[in-house]
Amino acid sequence: MASTSETGHAKNVANFQDLIEFVTGYGATYNPSKNSLKLPQLIALKASAETNLADVISKNTNYNNKVNERISAFNGLKSYSTRLINALQTTDATPETIGNAKTFNRKMQGKKASASQTQTDPNAPAPATISSSQQSYDQLIQHLAGLNSVLENEASYSPNETDLQVATIQAKINDLTAKNTAVASAYTSISNSRIARNETLYSSTTGLVETANEVKKYIKSVFGASSPQFAQVKGIEFKKPKI
Repeated sequence: MASTSETGHAKNVANFQDLIEFVTGYGATYNPSKNSLKLPQLIALKASAETNLADVISKNTNYNNKVNERISAFNGLKSYSTRLINALQTTDATPETIGNAKTFNRKMQGKKASASQTQTDPNAPAPATISSSQQSYDQLIQHLAGLNSVLENEASYSPNETDLQVATIQAKINDLTAKNTAVASAYTSISNSRIARNETLYSSTTGLVETANEVKKYIKSVFGASSPQFAQVKGIEFKKPKI
Protein backbone atom coordinates (compact mmCIF):
# COMPACT_ATOMS: atom_id res chain seq x y z
CA MET A 1 0.00 0.00 0.00
CA ALA A 2 1.28 3.46 -0.88
CA SER A 3 2.21 5.69 2.02
CA THR A 4 0.10 8.71 2.97
CA SER A 5 2.75 11.09 1.65
CA GLU A 6 3.00 9.27 -1.68
CA THR A 7 -0.77 9.43 -2.02
CA GLY A 8 -0.63 13.13 -1.16
CA HIS A 9 1.69 13.88 -4.07
CA ALA A 10 -0.69 12.25 -6.53
CA LYS A 11 -3.65 14.07 -4.99
CA ASN A 12 -1.96 17.42 -5.53
CA VAL A 13 -1.46 16.61 -9.20
CA ALA A 14 -5.05 15.41 -9.58
CA ASN A 15 -6.32 18.58 -7.94
CA PHE A 16 -4.14 20.66 -10.25
CA GLN A 17 -5.93 19.06 -13.19
CA ASP A 18 -9.25 20.12 -11.66
CA LEU A 19 -7.91 23.66 -11.41
CA ILE A 20 -6.81 23.56 -15.05
CA GLU A 21 -10.31 22.49 -16.09
CA PHE A 22 -11.85 25.53 -14.41
CA VAL A 23 -9.21 27.83 -15.87
CA THR A 24 -9.91 26.43 -19.33
CA GLY A 25 -13.59 27.14 -18.83
CA TYR A 26 -12.96 30.82 -18.12
CA GLY A 27 -11.71 31.29 -21.66
CA ALA A 28 -10.21 34.64 -22.60
CA THR A 29 -11.22 36.13 -19.25
CA TYR A 30 -8.40 34.20 -17.65
CA ASN A 31 -5.44 36.24 -18.89
CA PRO A 32 -2.69 36.59 -16.26
CA SER A 33 0.39 38.65 -17.05
CA LYS A 34 2.68 36.24 -15.23
CA ASN A 35 3.86 33.67 -17.73
CA SER A 36 3.91 30.75 -15.31
CA LEU A 37 0.19 31.21 -14.64
CA LYS A 38 -0.87 31.05 -18.29
CA LEU A 39 -2.83 27.98 -19.34
CA PRO A 40 -0.16 26.39 -21.60
CA GLN A 41 2.38 26.64 -18.78
CA LEU A 42 -0.08 25.10 -16.32
CA ILE A 43 -0.65 22.19 -18.66
CA ALA A 44 3.10 21.73 -19.12
CA LEU A 45 3.71 21.84 -15.37
CA LYS A 46 1.08 19.22 -14.78
CA ALA A 47 2.66 16.97 -17.44
CA SER A 48 6.07 17.35 -15.79
CA ALA A 49 4.60 16.47 -12.41
CA GLU A 50 2.96 13.35 -13.81
CA THR A 51 6.28 12.31 -15.35
CA ASN A 52 8.02 12.81 -12.01
CA LEU A 53 5.40 10.78 -10.14
CA ALA A 54 5.68 7.93 -12.64
CA ASP A 55 9.46 7.97 -12.36
CA VAL A 56 9.32 7.72 -8.56
CA ILE A 57 6.99 4.72 -8.84
CA SER A 58 9.30 3.05 -11.35
CA LYS A 59 12.43 3.72 -9.29
CA ASN A 60 10.68 2.57 -6.10
CA THR A 61 9.69 -0.72 -7.73
CA ASN A 62 13.25 -1.23 -8.95
CA TYR A 63 14.62 -0.52 -5.47
CA ASN A 64 12.33 -3.07 -3.83
CA ASN A 65 13.18 -5.64 -6.50
CA LYS A 66 16.90 -5.17 -5.82
CA VAL A 67 16.34 -5.46 -2.07
CA ASN A 68 14.39 -8.68 -2.54
CA GLU A 69 17.11 -10.06 -4.81
CA ARG A 70 19.65 -9.29 -2.11
CA ILE A 71 17.53 -10.98 0.55
CA SER A 72 17.39 -14.11 -1.62
CA ALA A 73 21.14 -14.05 -2.28
CA PHE A 74 22.05 -13.69 1.41
CA ASN A 75 19.51 -16.27 2.54
CA GLY A 76 21.26 -19.25 4.12
CA LEU A 77 24.65 -17.53 4.22
CA LYS A 78 25.23 -18.31 7.89
CA SER A 79 24.49 -22.02 7.52
CA TYR A 80 26.68 -22.07 4.40
CA SER A 81 29.53 -20.58 6.41
CA THR A 82 29.15 -23.31 9.01
CA ARG A 83 29.25 -25.98 6.29
CA LEU A 84 32.57 -24.54 5.13
CA ILE A 85 33.95 -24.85 8.65
CA ASN A 86 32.79 -28.45 8.86
CA ALA A 87 34.44 -29.18 5.52
CA LEU A 88 37.70 -27.61 6.69
CA GLN A 89 37.70 -29.72 9.84
CA THR A 90 37.80 -32.88 7.73
CA THR A 91 41.15 -31.85 6.18
CA ASP A 92 44.71 -31.82 7.44
CA ALA A 93 44.44 -28.19 8.46
CA THR A 94 46.17 -27.23 11.69
CA PRO A 95 44.17 -26.23 14.76
CA GLU A 96 45.43 -22.68 14.22
CA THR A 97 44.05 -22.57 10.67
CA ILE A 98 40.73 -23.99 11.80
CA GLY A 99 40.68 -21.46 14.60
CA ASN A 100 41.22 -18.62 12.16
CA ALA A 101 38.37 -19.88 10.00
CA LYS A 102 36.09 -20.23 13.02
CA THR A 103 36.79 -16.61 13.95
CA PHE A 104 35.27 -15.47 10.65
CA ASN A 105 32.36 -17.84 11.11
CA ARG A 106 31.63 -16.47 14.58
CA LYS A 107 31.55 -12.99 13.13
CA MET A 108 29.23 -14.22 10.39
CA GLN A 109 26.85 -15.79 12.89
CA GLY A 110 26.78 -12.70 15.09
CA LYS A 111 26.06 -10.13 12.36
CA LYS A 112 22.42 -9.50 11.61
CA ALA A 113 21.24 -7.19 8.85
CA SER A 114 18.70 -4.65 10.07
CA ALA A 115 15.06 -5.42 9.37
CA SER A 116 14.58 -1.82 8.25
CA GLN A 117 16.32 -2.74 5.00
CA THR A 118 14.23 -5.85 4.43
CA GLN A 119 11.58 -5.06 1.83
CA THR A 120 9.19 -7.90 1.09
CA ASP A 121 6.12 -5.96 -0.03
CA PRO A 122 6.74 -4.99 -3.69
CA ASN A 123 4.51 -1.94 -3.22
CA ALA A 124 6.24 -0.67 -0.10
CA PRO A 125 7.97 2.69 -0.51
CA ALA A 126 11.74 2.76 -0.33
CA PRO A 127 13.03 4.29 2.91
CA ALA A 128 13.79 8.00 3.00
CA THR A 129 17.28 7.25 4.32
CA ILE A 130 19.51 4.24 3.83
CA SER A 131 20.05 2.43 7.12
CA SER A 132 23.12 1.06 8.85
CA SER A 133 22.17 -2.41 7.60
CA GLN A 134 23.92 -1.51 4.36
CA GLN A 135 27.16 -1.74 6.35
CA SER A 136 25.99 -5.00 7.90
CA TYR A 137 25.65 -6.57 4.46
CA ASP A 138 29.10 -5.26 3.58
CA GLN A 139 30.48 -6.90 6.70
CA LEU A 140 28.81 -10.23 5.98
CA ILE A 141 30.54 -10.21 2.61
CA GLN A 142 33.85 -9.38 4.28
CA HIS A 143 33.45 -12.23 6.77
CA LEU A 144 32.85 -14.68 3.93
CA ALA A 145 35.81 -13.26 2.03
CA GLY A 146 37.99 -13.67 5.11
CA LEU A 147 36.86 -17.26 5.54
CA ASN A 148 37.52 -17.99 1.88
CA SER A 149 41.01 -16.55 2.21
CA VAL A 150 41.77 -19.07 4.96
CA LEU A 151 40.39 -21.91 2.87
CA GLU A 152 42.26 -21.05 -0.33
CA ASN A 153 45.53 -20.90 1.58
CA GLU A 154 45.00 -24.33 3.07
CA ALA A 155 46.58 -26.84 0.69
CA SER A 156 44.57 -29.77 2.04
CA TYR A 157 41.24 -28.01 1.51
CA SER A 158 39.99 -29.51 -1.75
CA PRO A 159 36.38 -30.66 -1.34
CA ASN A 160 34.66 -32.65 -4.06
CA GLU A 161 31.41 -30.79 -3.46
CA THR A 162 31.25 -27.95 -6.00
CA ASP A 163 29.39 -25.55 -3.74
CA LEU A 164 32.12 -25.84 -1.09
CA GLN A 165 35.04 -25.21 -3.40
CA VAL A 166 37.06 -22.00 -3.22
CA ALA A 167 36.12 -20.93 -6.76
CA THR A 168 32.43 -21.31 -5.95
CA ILE A 169 32.81 -19.33 -2.74
CA GLN A 170 34.54 -16.53 -4.64
CA ALA A 171 31.76 -16.52 -7.23
CA LYS A 172 29.25 -16.23 -4.40
CA ILE A 173 31.19 -13.34 -2.89
CA ASN A 174 31.16 -11.59 -6.26
CA ASP A 175 27.41 -12.15 -6.60
CA LEU A 176 26.68 -10.89 -3.08
CA THR A 177 28.81 -7.82 -3.70
CA ALA A 178 27.03 -7.09 -6.98
CA LYS A 179 23.58 -7.43 -5.41
CA ASN A 180 24.55 -5.28 -2.44
CA THR A 181 25.91 -2.61 -4.77
CA ALA A 182 22.73 -2.81 -6.85
CA VAL A 183 20.66 -1.94 -3.78
CA ALA A 184 22.84 1.09 -3.05
CA SER A 185 22.59 2.20 -6.67
CA ALA A 186 18.81 1.73 -6.72
CA TYR A 187 18.52 3.70 -3.49
CA THR A 188 20.47 6.57 -5.03
CA SER A 189 18.15 6.52 -8.05
CA ILE A 190 14.94 6.64 -5.99
CA SER A 191 16.39 9.36 -3.78
CA ASN A 192 17.28 11.52 -6.80
CA SER A 193 13.88 10.84 -8.34
CA ARG A 194 12.15 12.06 -5.19
CA ILE A 195 14.26 15.22 -5.20
CA ALA A 196 13.20 15.95 -8.78
CA ARG A 197 9.55 15.28 -7.96
CA ASN A 198 9.65 17.49 -4.89
CA GLU A 199 11.25 20.30 -6.86
CA THR A 200 8.49 20.14 -9.46
CA LEU A 201 5.69 19.97 -6.91
CA TYR A 202 6.99 21.99 -3.98
CA SER A 203 9.55 24.56 -5.10
CA SER A 204 8.75 27.79 -3.28
CA THR A 205 8.90 29.75 -6.54
CA THR A 206 7.97 27.46 -9.43
CA GLY A 207 6.39 24.41 -7.78
CA LEU A 208 2.97 23.07 -8.63
CA VAL A 209 1.53 23.85 -5.20
CA GLU A 210 2.82 27.43 -5.20
CA THR A 211 1.60 27.93 -8.76
CA ALA A 212 -1.84 26.55 -7.91
CA ASN A 213 -2.18 28.96 -5.01
CA GLU A 214 -1.17 31.86 -7.25
CA VAL A 215 -3.75 30.80 -9.84
CA LYS A 216 -6.42 30.82 -7.16
CA LYS A 217 -5.34 34.28 -6.07
CA TYR A 218 -5.48 35.52 -9.66
CA ILE A 219 -9.00 34.14 -10.10
CA LYS A 220 -10.00 35.85 -6.87
CA SER A 221 -8.57 39.15 -8.14
CA VAL A 222 -10.34 38.91 -11.51
CA PHE A 223 -13.75 37.68 -10.46
CA GLY A 224 -13.90 38.79 -6.81
CA ALA A 225 -13.81 36.99 -3.49
CA SER A 226 -17.56 36.37 -3.49
CA SER A 227 -17.78 35.31 -7.13
CA PRO A 228 -19.02 31.87 -8.20
CA GLN A 229 -15.79 31.45 -10.14
CA PHE A 230 -13.65 31.83 -7.05
CA ALA A 231 -16.07 29.56 -5.17
CA GLN A 232 -15.27 26.89 -7.75
CA VAL A 233 -11.55 26.84 -6.98
CA LYS A 234 -11.06 28.08 -3.44
CA GLY A 235 -11.86 24.70 -1.92
CA ILE A 236 -9.40 22.77 -4.10
CA GLU A 237 -6.66 21.74 -1.68
CA PHE A 238 -2.94 21.77 -2.34
CA LYS A 239 -0.73 20.62 0.50
CA LYS A 240 2.97 20.40 1.06
CA PRO A 241 3.66 17.13 2.90
CA LYS A 242 6.61 16.68 5.20
CA ILE A 243 9.41 15.61 2.93
